[in-house]
Amino acid sequence: MPRVSIIMGIYNCANTLPEAIESILNQTFSDWEMIMCDDGSSDGTYEVAKKYITQYPDKFILLHNKKNMGLNHTLNRCLAVARGEYIARMDGDDTSLPLRFEREVAFLDEHPQYAIVSTPMHYFDKEGIFRSGTGGGEPSIETMARSTPFCHAPCMVRAEAYRAVNGYSEDPKRLRVEDWDLWVRMYERGYRGYVLKEPLYMMRDDRNATARRKFKYRINEARVTISAIRRLHLSTKNYIWIVRPIIVGLLPKGIYSVLHKRKMRQN
Repeated sequence: MPRVSIIMGIYNCANTLPEAIESILNQTFSDWEMIMCDDGSSDGTYEVAKKYITQYPDKFILLHNKKNMGLNHTLNRCLAVARGEYIARMDGDDTSLPLRFEREVAFLDEHPQYAIVSTPMHYFDKEGIFRSGTGGGEPSIETMARSTPFCHAPCMVRAEAYRAVNGYSEDPKRLRVEDWDLWVRMYERGYRGYVLKEPLYMMRDDRNATARRKFKYRINEARVTISAIRRLHLSTKNYIWIVRPIIVGLLPKGIYSVLHKRKMRQN
C-alpha cells in the first residue's frame, strides 16, 4: 500500500499534462500512487493520461467522468479509491519540484500534531517565474475568516482528516472555494496545518491576465467567511471581511486590472 495518494482532476490540459506527470515521476520520494480523474475533457486529455496507465500500471489509476462534473465531485471520486496514509494534491497544468513529497512526508511524520502541510508557490509562464509566494509557520485560526491559509494544489493532508469531513463539499455554494471550505471544516474537527517556508510547487499562470472571478463566486467567498466565523467561533469583528469579496467583485474592470497587474509584479 502506498504511503501517498496523489489526487488530480484533469480537464482539457492535454498540452501540459505530460509535464505535470513527469514532475511526479521525478520526485525523490517514490512511495506513491497517482489517481487521475478526467472531467469530461474534449481535447485528448484522457488519451494522454491513458499512456501513463499503460507505461506505469502499478503507479497510476485513471477514472473518467462522462460529462463535466466540476472539481469538487472529481476530487471526491479520486478520494474514494485512494489508499495512502497521506493525500497530496496536484493540478494538470502545474509542476511539483523534485523535493516536494520528500519534504512534506517528512514534516507530517515528524509533526503528528498537524494534519495539513502546504508550501508557497512559484508562479510561471512561458517566460519563466514572475512571482514567488511566501509563507512559513502555523496560520492563526483568525485568518480563516479572511482567506484560505493554505495553497491547495501543493498541499498534503492526512487521509483521516479527509475522511472526518467526508471530503470536498459538492454544494454549488462552495464552488471555487472548495479548499477554503475544506480547511474550515477540518479546523472545526480540531485538525491543524502548517506552511513550509520553501516554495515546492510551480503554478502555471498568466502575468498579463485580467480576467476575474464571476460575481457568484465572490458571493461564495463571503459565504465561507460566515461559515468560518460560526464554525470556529471566531471574533465577531471578522464579519467585516464579508464585504471584501463583494467590493472586489463590483470594482470597475479598469481598476481591477490595474490592481491585479500590480499584484502580479510583486515578489
